[in-house]
Amino acid sequence: MNISVANIETLKLADAEAVLKDVAAELVAGKAAPYLGPGLLELSSPAIPVTPEGLAAFFGTKVALPKRAKGNAWAAAQHIESMKHRSTVSALMADAFAPPVPPLPFHTFLAGLNLPLIVDTWYDGAMRSALEGREGWGEAQGITRAGIGEDRWYRFYDAAGNETDRAAAETWTTVLYKPHGSVAPAKNWLISDADYVEVLTEIDIQTPIPDVVKNRRTERSFLFLGCRFHDQMLRTYARQVTKRSRLPHFAIVDEASLTKNELRFLLTHAITPIAMPLPKALDIIMSVAA
Repeated sequence: MNISVANIETLKLADAEAVLKDVAAELVAGKAAPYLGPGLLELSSPAIPVTPEGLAAFFGTKVALPKRAKGNAWAAAQHIESMKHRSTVSALMADAFAPPVPPLPFHTFLAGLNLPLIVDTWYDGAMRSALEGREGWGEAQGITRAGIGEDRWYRFYDAAGNETDRAAAETWTTVLYKPHGSVAPAKNWLISDADYVEVLTEIDIQTPIPDVVKNRRTERSFLFLGCRFHDQMLRTYARQVTKRSRLPHFAIVDEASLTKNELRFLLTHAITPIAMPLPKALDIIMSVAA
């Protein structure tokens, strides 16, 4: 496929706001699931890294990184793990994400919808904080298999932060899925190349994804918010988490920064790009339920 500026022009929607309002109505009705990326957090300038590149830069302030690892969070974490042990990686991740991130108004909005499924792909606890005080929700988190001595790919946590099981998860009105782990409530981190090598050997057959997530995505499409797809890891997870879900999907994108690989990914996987500033998109979505 020849990707060019001309191709991008053909993807522009004649009435992006009207289309987004229709998608927002699906979201409010629980027929679409939000897929949140760290770009959402950039709107509040929190004291944590809010991009993989920013996380790699944080690692670089703590440990001297080889050239191949600079700018790449997964490679940087792997270098640290190889040179200084896994515990150092875990401690640095805990340090990076220790500052609390207050929920944005959009997090609070989502929390009030009682959605069947929310996917949140960064390591912060803002979405969990927005859900606190509500009933009928819990969280599924991806976990590293390094050193745990168990054949497990994820853990479940109830609203109080206590570990629970898949039977409990099936009863939750809202499942918050953090595929890469999170600082809260138990500091689970999928971050190094070694972590992902394990997952990627199985993810095509969906083993690392909880059944409750697979079941709930089947009748739903996805709306990507604050997400980039310029890294193979990010594309792989988006593809696998949304596999066998309802089409089409939609993504709020910054057309000026959209790469050829990102555009190709969107085209290939029936993700309709909506070229619109993220703050404006969030306002439109929230206005639908007003």
